[in-house]
Amino acid sequence: MRRFTNLFLQLDRTTKTNEKVELLKAYFLSAPEEDKIWALALFTGRRPPRPVKSSQVQEWALEQAGIPQWLYRESYSSVGDMAETISLLLPASESTSEKTLNEWFRDFIAVAKKTDEEKKSFLINAWKTLSPYEIFVFNKLMMGSFRIGVSQTLVIRAVSEATNQEAAVVTHRVMGNWDPTETTFQELIHAENLADQHSKPYPFYLAYAIEDELDELGEPNEWFAEWKWDGIRAQLIYRNKELYIWSRGEELVTDKFPELHAFADFLPDGTVIDGEILCFSNERPLPFNVLQTRIGRKNVTKKILQEAPVALIAYDLLELNGADIRKQPQEFRRRELEKLYNNTQKQEAFRLSRLIDFKQWDDLKTLHKQSRENVAEGFMIKRKAAAYQTGRKKGDWWKWKVDPLSVDAVLIYAQKGSGRRAELYTDYTFAVWDQGKLIPFAKAYSGLTDAEIRRVDHFVKNNTIEKFGPVRTVKPKLVFEIGFEGINASTRHKSGIAVRFPRMLRWREDKPVEEADTLDNLRQILSQYR
Repeated sequence: MRRFTNLFLQLDRTTKTNEKVELLKAYFLSAPEEDKIWALALFTGRRPPRPVKSSQVQEWALEQAGIPQWLYRESYSSVGDMAETISLLLPASESTSEKTLNEWFRDFIAVAKKTDEEKKSFLINAWKTLSPYEIFVFNKLMMGSFRIGVSQTLVIRAVSEATNQEAAVVTHRVMGNWDPTETTFQELIHAENLADQHSKPYPFYLAYAIEDELDELGEPNEWFAEWKWDGIRAQLIYRNKELYIWSRGEELVTDKFPELHAFADFLPDGTVIDGEILCFSNERPLPFNVLQTRIGRKNVTKKILQEAPVALIAYDLLELNGADIRKQPQEFRRRELEKLYNNTQKQEAFRLSRLIDFKQWDDLKTLHKQSRENVAEGFMIKRKAAAYQTGRKKGDWWKWKVDPLSVDAVLIYAQKGSGRRAELYTDYTFAVWDQGKLIPFAKAYSGLTDAEIRRVDHFVKNNTIEKFGPVRTVKPKLVFEIGFEGINASTRHKSGIAVRFPRMLRWREDKPVEEADTLDNLRQILSQYR
């Protein structure tokens, strides 16, 4: 447990990607084999049911700490995390424990079947043998609230480097249906599996944002242009009579999109398509928020399939009849993709990304203004002679996005951040006016400089009106321009509005609160892009 606690704390204290990978890699190189499988399970969202209720943990912790409820509430309000609050309130332990992560989890599984008195005894004895930091992590693991700012992609990369396995192979194995109580790290990661090679995606080719005028790209007839869709970038692979779907984040998402399984009925063996997964209805792409109703769900219900049906908009062909054609020109790959599409009977889930007909760059500039009307983010501009490259490369693929929508909004709530910003109020909720009241509509935490964040933090600490756990209600005095990529109606939000990718464009210190935008302003923007 001590080794895993140190890893947790070190990961929480850095925001640098490479440092996180190195920390994870070092753990997977040095930890006992039986601990590695549990760490991998935790970092990929797998964990056994919690053996003790949070309310019981709180009750028994207060007994041990000898403090009243009101003091606990004040402490929790300041800290903002139950596991951490309890770890700080409990008396210092008198002994130490050498139990491994695996042994603690085996205890959790066993104690889940015990009586409440036995659970209480187990919990108190555990607290007496752990340091405050170990209690903090122990509580999180036991209550099922383990969260940390490490993506699965980073974990895959670390395991890949630690075991000398290709990242795609590790991803394929980790995404399988496995249980840390029934398999070992060795069996999961190192065992031979022929499907690994069949499932492997190609590295994605990523575009750079247009930096100069379009005219700087040269002759228009040397380029393709198509809409830039706002969905999930994906590679659909059909090899050895098996279908695999990979997201750009190197996540195997085959099971999440059953509508796309029909591709196995008509694609030739040895086909890899690059495209975008979007929700469609009445031959028109739906906003990203519809697709969001499916993201993260373990089970895709019949109701979701009916309300948010997906399709793959194909825009590149990477493998044809088992041959890698990435080095062929874009023009060739597009032609072969069109042949594949035209030789397929009409399929609701298979759509071809339409090329934009233009003669001059000015034609594109005019059409670009219609992006949101087409439920698109702008254009992708691709050189006809371009090979399909690896990663983000300048020169042949460009993205030209529309400017963000924006409104001026008022800061009304604030919450502390995490990692190096754990002591600063960096997560903000913004509101607009509606009939004399401020109605919250968006949360944002990016866009300010470090100096501006420190100034806002100082304001929050000196202008707090109310406390709700870790959240502070502040005096409505600060106005910010909030930018966002899309806007949709929402029954889940008090404002009736949901915005996509909100961030702070600038601090409007020149604008009084009374002149901030209204809910009607947001509704007008919404009406333009329905």
